[in-house]
Amino acid sequence: MSLTDKQSDYILVIEPKTKLLDLNLKEVWRYRDLLLLFVRRDFVSVYKQTIFGPLWFFIQPILTTIMFMVVFGGIAKMSTDGLPQAVFYLSGIVIWNYFSGALSLTSNTFIGNAGIFGKVYFPRIITPLSIVISKLLGFGVQFVLFLGVFFYYLCFSDAILKPNAALLLVPVLIIITAGLAFGLGLIISSLTTKYRDFTFLLGFAIQLAMYGTPVIYPLSEIDNPKLKLVIQANPVSAIIETFRYAFTGVGELNWLWLGYSVGFMIVVIILGILIFNKIEKTFMDTV
Repeated sequence: MSLTDKQSDYILVIEPKTKLLDLNLKEVWRYRDLLLLFVRRDFVSVYKQTIFGPLWFFIQPILTTIMFMVVFGGIAKMSTDGLPQAVFYLSGIVIWNYFSGALSLTSNTFIGNAGIFGKVYFPRIITPLSIVISKLLGFGVQFVLFLGVFFYYLCFSDAILKPNAALLLVPVLIIITAGLAFGLGLIISSLTTKYRDFTFLLGFAIQLAMYGTPVIYPLSEIDNPKLKLVIQANPVSAIIETFRYAFTGVGELNWLWLGYSVGFMIVVIILGILIFNKIEKTFMDTV
């Protein structure tokens, strides 16, 4: 008995992955509605049932910037390379918030969604993808805040800000940041299915890593060559420095280190997909 073409449209054959690097983008596209639903869920649920709601997207970076201005700019007297403190700190905060937020949530993919994964089938890679995209929307809101502060100092102050052609690299910098958070998140989420220690270490590691990036200090102020090399080895450092340089003309646009960030991103994405696809087959036995 043969099926008609109309009947065959409703048949879905679920087969195990045979290749560790198989992303099955065709299947991800087929489930694009679910991806958009997850993006909406992740974006809306963050500040649901809060008094200020979406205003927290603005409040959080504003409070962080003020704290940095008081502690690091006022008390510690740390240099901002001649830039207004608000512009300097906010230019690092918006990038770092996107990276750390996307990494933190992506790293919880298996454990946080075990209930859904155990009941219904869909491409599991959709979940971390939705987190990276939803956090990108949050970044967009905070980026608008940064632009408002930047144009205020550009137009209504004596601050010397020199936006330049490197602004064309901003979309590339955002893609690199998203790729780093996605790849590292896949690796850590896969490891946490067996080793829950990573769940506790991640928050501490992200906090510590922020001090290893030029968020609160300019890279030019690091005199120790070995220490500077360690900070540059952090792939997010070149992204923040280039982002700051693009808008202000102050900072460092180093093509070598920016290329290193791109290479690092490619490696962690490939490694993340390999580990994610391998763990996906058996993680329900260990979660």
